[in-house]
Amino acid sequence: MASEHSEGDGAETSALALKILVAGGFGVGKTTLVGAVSEIRPLRTEEQLSEVGESIDDVGGVAQKTTTTVAMDFGRITIRSGLSLYLFGTPGQDRFWFLWDELSQGALGAVVLADTRRLEDCFPAVDYFEHRRIPFVVAVNCFAGARTYGAQDVSRALDLDRGTPVVLCDARDRDSGKEVLIRLVEYAGRMHTARLLDSVG
Repeated sequence: MASEHSEGDGAETSALALKILVAGGFGVGKTTLVGAVSEIRPLRTEEQLSEVGESIDDVGGVAQKTTTTVAMDFGRITIRSGLSLYLFGTPGQDRFWFLWDELSQGALGAVVLADTRRLEDCFPAVDYFEHRRIPFVVAVNCFAGARTYGAQDVSRALDLDRGTPVVLCDARDRDSGKEVLIRLVEYAGRMHTARLLDSVG
């Protein structure tokens, strides 16, 4: 979380920048979401999938995928005047999990992208954020041809803590992605406020 000060028309305004993680399994749409909502050219650290990687990465259900994130994606979106989100997309493969601890430092919350064709792939991300008490929402990326499930069905299947939001989205669509981020900021704000009140109560 960072605060930036700028001057315009003689008046000083304070801008708040919040750090958000975008996580989930391999090929679920993290890079796509960051790219769709970012108002700057997103930083991407993608590499071509190789024959060596095929023995490590499970491409079942995402056979058309040709690249993979090896460090992170980065983008920025202004939600409203004075509030910007810095988006950090995490790598999806297990062998890059050592990066998650660094990326999660100072994060307000996280979006866990889910694909109902490979729902089990987002269990590690859900566990990661639950154990570290980082607020998160689950965003179900609605792929064409995939069976549609309701938010309650996904919540039960993932055994989410009560109150953890589940939203349906299209990671390719800017407005859809922005709605997911707004929902996360609202939820994370409530969670952090409740914890602060508990600590002084």
